Amino acid sequence: MKLSFLAASLALGVTALSTHAETINFTNKFTTQADSLVVFASEDQQSTQFKEFDALTKGQLSKAIAANKFEGKFGQKVEIIAPANLDYQRVVIVGLGQQTKLDTAAVTRLGGQLSAKLNQDTIETIHIAADNLTTASNTSFGAQLAHGINLRAYKFEQYHSKKRTLKTYAIDTETADIDKSAYQKLVNLEKAVFFARDLTNETASAMTPAMFAKEAMKLKKLGVEVKVLEPKQLKKLGMGALEAVGRGSKEGSRLIIAHYKGSDDAPIALVGKGITFDSGGYSLKTGASIARMKSDMAGAAAVLATVKALALNKSDKNVVAVMGMAANMVSEHSIAPGDVVTTAEGLTVEVVNTDAEGRLVLSDAMWYAREYFKPAIMVDVATLTGSKVRALGNEYAAIFSEDDQLVEQLTYAGKQVNENLWRLPLGYKDALKTDIADLKNIGSYGPGATTAASFLQHFSGDVRWVHLDIAGNALASKAKDEVPTGGTGFGVRLLNEWIESKAK
Repeated sequence: MKLSFLAASLALGVTALSTHAETINFTNKFTTQADSLVVFASEDQQSTQFKEFDALTKGQLSKAIAANKFEGKFGQKVEIIAPANLDYQRVVIVGLGQQTKLDTAAVTRLGGQLSAKLNQDTIETIHIAADNLTTASNTSFGAQLAHGINLRAYKFEQYHSKKRTLKTYAIDTETADIDKSAYQKLVNLEKAVFFARDLTNETASAMTPAMFAKEAMKLKKLGVEVKVLEPKQLKKLGMGALEAVGRGSKEGSRLIIAHYKGSDDAPIALVGKGITFDSGGYSLKTGASIARMKSDMAGAAAVLATVKALALNKSDKNVVAVMGMAANMVSEHSIAPGDVVTTAEGLTVEVVNTDAEGRLVLSDAMWYAREYFKPAIMVDVATLTGSKVRALGNEYAAIFSEDDQLVEQLTYAGKQVNENLWRLPLGYKDALKTDIADLKNIGSYGPGATTAASFLQHFSGDVRWVHLDIAGNALASKAKDEVPTGGTGFGVRLLNEWIESKAK
């Protein structure tokens, strides 16, 4: 039967525009039927709406949670099929934990878990009873929950013959207009995250340096200044390291610059590693991991997508993304182990291992960012080392810097968006010494993630600098919370949060 407290009223809705996103509407009361209902209960109390629905089912919900030993712990779920006296096929009861600890990061995770729970072709329309629920910081519960739902629902379907079933969510929240307003910025952030995921998931044959440049050019319509430098221009500028890495591929290397100028302040420079495929060069990779090397441009994807998010949200920040792009392939033109290249910095580098190419493209990209933009802060982002994965796994990205304030700011920003960082030390610089050049591109001893970061430090100049090693974070083999399998877009939410709230 139709319930009186679900009587028709005007729904205040906003629909996410990305093709990857679900339809999300915020409403003061449900006005249409749905096949599924979601209600919440915390450890210390049941929500008002839970009590209302429980009364309508004559205590069926309470009996179900008692039978399942449901305690309201965060993420706990109980499903009731064909509940009595309700026009729903199922009711899902979700635990909130302690509401005083329910921050935005937790609500985003909860949205991702809920999306996974409802990921069935038979489920198309969902009502979420979120009236009177808030986060610990009084930010919009409904908007943040919707954000998590959409982030998890993403699927790269370019090569699937059968597409996923899109779902429509109606979120009942007392402050529907506020939720809608808050969600608009999150929708734009989602578009940027999905952009980074798409770039990372695309095959290496389709996402070459030239194709990546074409995707970057699309940001011009958002007011972003985009420039692309090709191999001849790189040589003219003396960018011998970047040019050399792409020499083995037909297209060669590219340097892509995307500048969003939301103010006249000194810019923040984001420098991304963009190896669209990493064969290892003559130091050839072996084993199954080589199939994942299409994701070796995830750093470039993250910094470009961050600029897109800022532009979509009309940020008042001045940010430039500089991306060194190349396919590290094997051919008669490839650099060979033992070759020496000259960077734009003027430092010479002995290429002991052609599979340590990311630091080479970053060295010239970092120089360009410093030389042409005089940034206040420079952050490079790269899937740089297997050593980082062995040290930290894929739950944390590594952060390196001698600037304690920036480390603290970025680490805090990461916690707000579930993109966690862990500080590792800089050092072992003597391990980069060689008799034939100023530096060599791999350390003769010491932890590989640290020696790689110390190599990059030679190209940071006197700019405040941070290095983020996101190896293991950029591509997920298993979905979790708001992160699906495949490209994760790691770094976009982190950098956006930091830039918009803390960067100084």
